[in-house]
Amino acid sequence: MKKYSILLLTVAMVAAASLAIQAQEVQRNPIVVHAAHITTAVPLRDMAPVPWHNLSKVMPEHDRAPKSHIGTGPDTVLQTEILPQVSTTNLLNFDGITDAQGGGFVPPDTNASVGATQVVETVNVAYAVYDKATGGQIMAPKSIQTLYTPLGGQCATGNLSDPVVNYDKAAGRWVITMIAFNNTFSQNNACVAVSTSSDATGTYHVYSFSFGNVLPDYPKVGVWPDAYYVTTDSFPNGGAFTGAETCALDRTNMLLGNAATAICFQRGTSDFALLPADLDGSTAPPSGAPNYQMDLATSTKVNLYQFHVNFSVPSSSTFTGPVQLTVASYTDACASTGDCIPQPRPGELLDALGDRLMFRLAYRNFGDHEALVASHSIKGSGTTTSAARWYEFRSPGSSPVVFQSGTVSGASGVALWMGSIAMDKVGDIALGYSKSSKSLDPSIEYAGRVPTDALGTMESPSTIITGTGVQRSSQHRWGDYSSMAIDPVDDCTFWYAQEYYKTTGSFNFSTRLASFKFNTCQ
Repeated sequence: MKKYSILLLTVAMVAAASLAIQAQEVQRNPIVVHAAHITTAVPLRDMAPVPWHNLSKVMPEHDRAPKSHIGTGPDTVLQTEILPQVSTTNLLNFDGITDAQGGGFVPPDTNASVGATQVVETVNVAYAVYDKATGGQIMAPKSIQTLYTPLGGQCATGNLSDPVVNYDKAAGRWVITMIAFNNTFSQNNACVAVSTSSDATGTYHVYSFSFGNVLPDYPKVGVWPDAYYVTTDSFPNGGAFTGAETCALDRTNMLLGNAATAICFQRGTSDFALLPADLDGSTAPPSGAPNYQMDLATSTKVNLYQFHVNFSVPSSSTFTGPVQLTVASYTDACASTGDCIPQPRPGELLDALGDRLMFRLAYRNFGDHEALVASHSIKGSGTTTSAARWYEFRSPGSSPVVFQSGTVSGASGVALWMGSIAMDKVGDIALGYSKSSKSLDPSIEYAGRVPTDALGTMESPSTIITGTGVQRSSQHRWGDYSSMAIDPVDDCTFWYAQEYYKTTGSFNFSTRLASFKFNTCQ
C-alpha cells in the first residue's frame, strides 16, 4: 500500500471515530469489597516454597466471548508494503521459567515486567527474578502461592491461575496478582501482593479480595496513580458468563500495608475481557484523569470507558461509557473453532484467543498528547489463519480517536498471534507475538515502528528465537497471554516474554525473555 493511501485512510478513520462519540451511560453504586491483609515478616527469598496445589495440569477454560466478531469485506489496514528490518539493537535473550520449574501447567500465561534492577517473570504458577543487566537468575522459580502462605485462606490453600506481574514505576514496587478458587468454584479470591521495596525477593504487603461464588477469570492489571485497576470476567460457580467486572484497588493504602478496599462495577455480557490502562513513562496522566479501559465491541468498533474512583466516598465512583471508536473491519482469529493455529506434525491446532484485546493496554503521556496502544489477533487473508492487528489511540480523556492502526501479517500460511504491544518515551512502538505454520515450529519475533514511518506501518520483524519443537495433547492451550514491558530507568528498553517449545511434547513448554531498544531512543 502506498504511503499516501495509508495517510488518507488514517484521516478517514480519525473522522469516523470522532463521529462515533455518543451519549454515554454513567454507572454508579459500586460494589465495595474489604480485603484481608498481612505484611510478611520474612523476605520471599528466605521462604520455603510451597508445593503446587492445583489438582489439574490444565487451567480452567471459562474465558470465551459470548459471541465472535465477524467482519465483512477486506482488511483495509493490512500492511502490504515491506519495510527494512526493524531498526533496533537486540540486547539480552535467554530462557525463563520452564514447565518443570513452573509445575507443568498449561497454558503458562507467560508475562514479565522490569524494575529498577530486576526482571520478574510469572507463569502458571511460578515466579522467578532475574538481573536485568546480565540476565542472571537472582531467585530460582518457586510457587507464587509461597507469597500468600502467611495470609492463609483460599490464596494460601486453593487452586491458582492467571498470574500478572506489574512494576509500579512511580512507587518503585512490584505488584503480583493471581486468582484462587476451590474445586467447585464456590469460593473465589483475587490475591494481590505489593512489595515493600524495589527488591522483588524481599517482603510484601499481601491482600485477598473475596469474590464469593463468582470466579473472577482472566484478570488483567493496570497501574494508575489513584489505584491498581483489575478487570475480570465473571463466571458464578464456574458456570455461564455473566459479564465483565472491573475493580479499583486502594493503591495508596496497599503501598503502606494498611487496610484496603476494592471498588467494583459489574458489567453485562456485552462487555468481555476489559483491559485497564497501564501507565508507562515518568509523566503521570493529567491530574484527576480516570483510568481508561477498552474491549472489543463489534467487528468494526472498540469500546472506551472511563473509571473514576473515590475511595473516600465510594458511592461517588463512576464507570462511564462506552465511547465507540470505529476501526477497520476484522474477523476474530479462529472465530469458528477457537483452535486453528497450525503447527508442523504431530502438533495440535492451537488456541488464538482472537476474541479479545491482548494484555497490555499500554498508556503514555507525552505532554502534548496522551496515547494508548493495543493489539489483538484477527483472521488473516487467504490461508493465513491469524494476523496481528494493532492500534494507537489518542486523546482518550477528551476527544478520543484512532490515530493509526495496521495489520501485520506473515507469509502465506504463517500465523501470528498472542501479541503484546508497548511504546517507548520517543514514540517508538514494538509488537511481539508467536509465529507458527504447518512447516514452522512455534517461534517468537517482534515488529516495530518509529514515528517517522508512514502511519499504519511497521518495519520488518526481528526473530527472538525459532522453536525446535511443537506442542501436542495439551488441550490446544497456548498463552493465554504474553507481555511487552518497558524499562522504567531508560524508558527505551523493551522486554518481551513469550512461550515456545524446545522439544516436541505435552506440558513441556519453555519461556523466553528478550530485551531490545530502538536505535533512536537515548
